[in-house]
Amino acid sequence: MKLKIPNSEVQELLSGKTYDFPKYTTQLMNLANQNSQGTRARIVGQMSDLIQEFEGSLLSDWEKWYLEKHPDSIDQATERVFAMITLFKDAILQIDKETVRNWIEELVIIKTFSGLKFQEAILKKVANQFNKSYRLATPAEESKGIDGFIGDVGISIKPITYKVKMGLNEVIDSPIIFYDKKKSEIVLDFDFSL
Repeated sequence: MKLKIPNSEVQELLSGKTYDFPKYTTQLMNLANQNSQGTRARIVGQMSDLIQEFEGSLLSDWEKWYLEKHPDSIDQATERVFAMITLFKDAILQIDKETVRNWIEELVIIKTFSGLKFQEAILKKVANQFNKSYRLATPAEESKGIDGFIGDVGISIKPITYKVKMGLNEVIDSPIIFYDKKKSEIVLDFDFSL
């Protein structure tokens, strides 16, 4: 016989409590919590350490023990998350159909293109740094490990993680621009001059 116990039922079996949240509200509260960092360790404690430190076996004992150690943490976390929910309410009122369309257009058109074609932006930025022209490589040039040219110099563009692998199998004779794609920027690293 196989039995499945959904997480919500595990919680109910252990606590005797059930929570019923209106549709979509837990998703919004999760997002508000992420943005406000309401349940970070500095607010509610490091849970993985606390549960190891706790010596009891009953939920009621855990609740009492936890609240003695962190008496204000639930209220502090609640205030932080609720403040973010309030900001969300204000933001939601500013979203109209045109705003949604613009967001989707930016995501599908602009971010997809720039996310996949950022090599040209790298070439252009470095070329501007040296006051040179640039161009993308032809397929034949790409087969030789060249991603583009700055002036008449063939350039290879590789992720920063490639530095670790250098010297394995591939030999690249052209200068290399290493990049590290961060959430809000691309950090370039190169040690050549043109």
